[in-house]
Parts: sequence; structure tokens; C-alpha cells
Amino acid sequence: MDKILILDFGSQTTQLIARRIRDLGVYTEIVPGDAELTDKIVSADVKGIILSGSPESVNGTGAAPDKKIYNCTRADGSTMPLLGICYGLQRMTHDLGGKVESLPHTEYGRIEVKTNKEALPHQTHISKFLDGFRVSFTAWMSHGDTLTQLAPGFKEHGTSVTGYPAVAAHEQKPWFGLQFHPEVTHCENGDDILCAFVFNVCGCEKSWSMEHYIEELNTTLKEYAGNNPVLLLISGGVDSTVAGAALLKALNPEQVYLMYMDTGLMRKNETENVSAILENLGAKNVHVIMCENEFLSALKGKTDPEEKRKTIGDLFITIQEREVARLKLPDSYLLAQGTLYTDLIESGKGVGKKAHVIKSHHNVGSPLVDAKRKAGKIIEPLDKLYKDEVRRLGRFLGVDEDAICRHPFPGPGLATRILGEVTKTRCDILREADAIFIEELKKRKSPREVFLYDEIWQAFAILLPLRSVGVAGDERKYGYVLALRAIISSDGMTADVYPFESHDLMEISARITNSVKEIGRVIYDISSKPPATIEWE
Repeated sequence: MDKILILDFGSQTTQLIARRIRDLGVYTEIVPGDAELTDKIVSADVKGIILSGSPESVNGTGAAPDKKIYNCTRADGSTMPLLGICYGLQRMTHDLGGKVESLPHTEYGRIEVKTNKEALPHQTHISKFLDGFRVSFTAWMSHGDTLTQLAPGFKEHGTSVTGYPAVAAHEQKPWFGLQFHPEVTHCENGDDILCAFVFNVCGCEKSWSMEHYIEELNTTLKEYAGNNPVLLLISGGVDSTVAGAALLKALNPEQVYLMYMDTGLMRKNETENVSAILENLGAKNVHVIMCENEFLSALKGKTDPEEKRKTIGDLFITIQEREVARLKLPDSYLLAQGTLYTDLIESGKGVGKKAHVIKSHHNVGSPLVDAKRKAGKIIEPLDKLYKDEVRRLGRFLGVDEDAICRHPFPGPGLATRILGEVTKTRCDILREADAIFIEELKKRKSPREVFLYDEIWQAFAILLPLRSVGVAGDERKYGYVLALRAIISSDGMTADVYPFESHDLMEISARITNSVKEIGRVIYDISSKPPATIEWE
């Protein structure tokens, strides 16, 4: 099976490159950017190598690839095609004798790129690559360094509107570089650019599919778990539900234990909904733990977002260990989690060691979870997938469509959506307001006659630690400020604000303030990701 190898230098979107190429039907494998390129890694089925982006600088602490990369050949003896993306291009330039320097102003976000495709001989490696480009298009950039001198043999074939190199290619070898990110959805014709490299230059054949992934996943789970009990902490959200379905499909349902904790930080009617979902999955061992008081007590007085997340993560494991003891599972039991790659990469746990921590996830950053992972006692069947891929996997596994289409919900629950201290009163206020927001989205339609809930990737309410003066009837009211968040995305790594019709927002706001007496004002968050994250904490 043809393969594209990706060297991960710590970019937040490395796995997204792999996801895009998998969507094209070609298998991808990610290894640390500074890994030794042995024959086992650069195997006979590798048709091309991509050097990812990075938060570092080539003039600083940025990792360098094994120098053998510039002498790699394919199984047929031809030169190995290389594609450097952002830092990857800067790395190639620096390594091969060019010059990379800091920009006076960073190039960030949507920036126009113009390419020069004229007077190129037909069917050369450069013309095959540039077939994927428009003459002018909007790219997505995120870098503070630029190329001030191309490496020998390279020529500029695309320039940003700010005047810096954006596309470069070696005149003799199939080596290319992009100073932007074709993998993000904000980049116009990004898939066409990746197609040009994968198919036109590398000559890959389509041989990868979700069915293939499921077969591989089943084999991996059976080999790793053996006959040992597997315990999955399940929230009822998309990730843990699909993880549960994968375990129940691959393993004997009798060895799969599903544990749900009602932390008091859940959405309205969550426990009842989760119980119904688990019953439909055919689970044999379901354990519901009511532990609201424990979580609220542990969170008392805590306001720092990272401290709240780690407190919740530690308590999850503490209660899990206590309840496991009650179940009398053997020491050989394995802990399963619905961890996605986005959870890992945002927590600085990507393939290599260069990813920056954006925020800690309760199932990634907790010291107790780290200890479990180091002991080799964690199974994460979704850790190479993005949210939309998880939904596709769930459909293949037969998970109910209502469960699959649920909007993402964070593991720490409402604690990430209550800014400041988390209390039962604030949870109850937010729970009610959020339920109204979601109910309204499920009954309202967009101009395209699609229900808003289905058109929006994720929507939720956030309770702010602020009060605002208002008027209720003829009386002065001093109520909480509630923020509404609704975004559209395909993978959660980038997101745009959903453009509500103004009447929808006004009517939803009015219903919330009329129904939840503690809320006096509603605002709408219009921040995209990046620079903001999807959740507020």
C-alpha cells in the first residue's frame, strides 16, 4: 500500500495534513521530525515525505530532520519527493544553504498568494506540482520567519501579497516548499495542492479507507487487550460513545466495562440520555456513579482554568480507581479513553516533543493519566482521528445517528464553561440556559432550510463571572452575563463563527433572559479559531 511519511516538528496541524491525505485515499504515517530515518521508517512503500510546520524557529531550538532525508531514494531508485510546509520549507532552506530571517511583521491568517505558472515545460516535476495551484488564491499563513535567500537549486514560483516567497521548487529534484498551510480549511484549493504532490509528483494510488482503518483497529485492540478487562470512562458524548462502540465491536462485550460519572457538571438530562445510548450499544457491564458533591467540593475556590482541568482529571481517576476496586477487576485491567488527536496535540502530546501546550485536557494532562500511559495501561482507539472522522467511524460501527450528531462536549463538562469558581448554583443556571439554546437550534432553520443544530458544528453557552444591571418589569435587576458560542468547522483545529440571522439571536436571547431569571444579559462570541480556542477555558 502506497504511503506518505510525515515528519512532525510540533505543528498544531500535523495530523490534519495526514487526515487530508487519508481523505484522498492514501495511507499516511507520522514520525517525530528528528527521528532517525531507518529503512524501517522509510520503507519501500513510502512514495513521498512531508516536513510539517512548527512553533519553533530554524534559527532557534527548532528540531532538524535526519540529514539522510536529502539523500533518500524510493524503491525504484528515484529521488524521494519532499514537501516542506511552513517551518518545513524553512528547515529545507536552512539545511540546504539558504537563509531564513525574522519578519518585521508576522504573516498570519488569510493572505493572498500569486503563482507563476507560465513558460513551464509540460510534464516536468514542477509543472505537475503547480497543476494544483490557481494563479491567485487565498492561503492560510502562520509564521514569523521568512526566506530571504532560497537554497541553491530552488526557484520561487509563488509570492504572498506582502512580497515574500510562498511557493518554491527545486529545479532538478522533486523537492517543494510552501510558506502556508494547505491542510487547513481556510486555504483555498488546499486539497488540490496536496493532490498535486501526492498523485502528480509521488504517483500514489488510492488504497486507504475507513473500512481499512476499522479492520486495523479491530486487530490492534484484540492484540493489545487480549482477554484482559477493559474499562472505559464514558460521558455519553460522541468521542467516548464511538470509543465504546469500537471496543464492543472488537472485543467480547463481557470484558468491556463502561463507567459513567454524574459529576454534576453535565448537560440537562445527561444521565438519562447516556443510559439509553449505552443500552442501544449492547453493553453488558454499565456502572453509573453519582458523584456531584465530590466534584463540586474539589472545585471549591478554584478559578484558574488549568487548575480546574487538572483537579477534575485527577478526581476522575481517583474515583475510577475506587470504583474499580469495588468491581474487583484484576490488576491487568486496561483503561480506555475517547481521546482524540486534537486533545493530544493541544496538550503538547503530539508525535514528537516540540508541540506547545495550548490547554490541558483532563484525559491527557493529568499526572495520574500520564502515569497510566507510561505504564502502558491505556487504550485510546481514537487518538489518530479528528472529530469528523470519529463520526464517520461511528456510522460504520452502527452507532445511532442522534448520538453521532451530538455537538462536542468537553470531558470536564460545564466547568470549562463557567468562568471563575464552579458552584452548584452556577451549574444549574448554565445548564438551563444551555438547554434552551440547544432546543432553539434544533427547531429553527437556516436560510438553506437546514436545522441550525445540524448546520452548526458546535454550540454552547458560557456563564461569565460578571453581573450587569438591567430592568425586569419596573424593577432593577442585577443578573449574570451569558455568552453564546456557535462555530462551523470540519475538524476542530480551525473554526469560523456561525453567521446567525439577527432575528434568531434576538429571539433566543429573549427566551433565555425571560426563562432563566438569574441571567440579565446575553452576548454572542464572534471570535474565530485561531486566534481564540473553541471553548473559553
